[in-house]
Amino acid sequence: MTDAAKLRDLLRVKPGSRVKLSDHDPAATFGWNKEAAVTEMTKVDTRLTDLQDKMWAGAKGSVLVVLQGIDASGKDGTVSRVLTAFNPQGCTVAPFKVPTAEEAAHDFLWRIHKRTPGKGEIAIFNRSHYEQVLVVRVHKLEPRSVWSRHYDQINEFEELLTESGTKVVKFFLHISKDEQRQRIQDRYDDPKKRWKFSMGDLAERKLWDDYMAAYQDALSRTSTDKSPWYVIPANRNWMRNLAVGSILAEAMADLKPAYPPEPDLPKNLVIS
Repeated sequence: MTDAAKLRDLLRVKPGSRVKLSDHDPAATFGWNKEAAVTEMTKVDTRLTDLQDKMWAGAKGSVLVVLQGIDASGKDGTVSRVLTAFNPQGCTVAPFKVPTAEEAAHDFLWRIHKRTPGKGEIAIFNRSHYEQVLVVRVHKLEPRSVWSRHYDQINEFEELLTESGTKVVKFFLHISKDEQRQRIQDRYDDPKKRWKFSMGDLAERKLWDDYMAAYQDALSRTSTDKSPWYVIPANRNWMRNLAVGSILAEAMADLKPAYPPEPDLPKNLVIS
């Protein structure tokens, strides 16, 4: 069985490498089974809670979690699972949908920068600035000469964040086409989930190959030493949760969060 902490190295996209998603098994478990992974996640949760508490108290670093993936890849489920370990007072979630008229009147990073975390905070992006080289590219909303410049702009933006004390951790939730089909079918079949279903999901599914090509380029061109991508095998929710949780805990630990020095208080104080 692969130690949870080692998943960070196994799943990291090496900067400068060319990603082929066909080389990444979305059903990989690296020797883990569900029972062991769920048990391990209780330890990961405890670690995440402790690290966040120190971050919030010390207010010296911040973490930005970027979640990307094809429709039904599990972004919402990942958000729900990660949040169980965090105090919501120090954690925000930003779901980036179609830009509003005001947002569209600015550069594509304008609405993004406003939602980045402050000192001591964690921000989770459910979709993100990467839509500009994914949806925009696939649907030809901008000419290639425009969207192709966004890779460098994104890298520069994330470099600014890291130099300002924000740890950027990026997860691509990788599922198979068959798994996506089943999940979309399940949405339709379950009355409690049908609100998530849209006929537009079927139209987007027909663009699978275009999206995979766009993701491969994004992962290849924007995984850097300071802001790496991780390709998460997400066919199994329990494996996805373990991988994301473990890697996030390692990234938070890199910041070496600590409680602030104790104030100078009188000894043996008794509060009446």
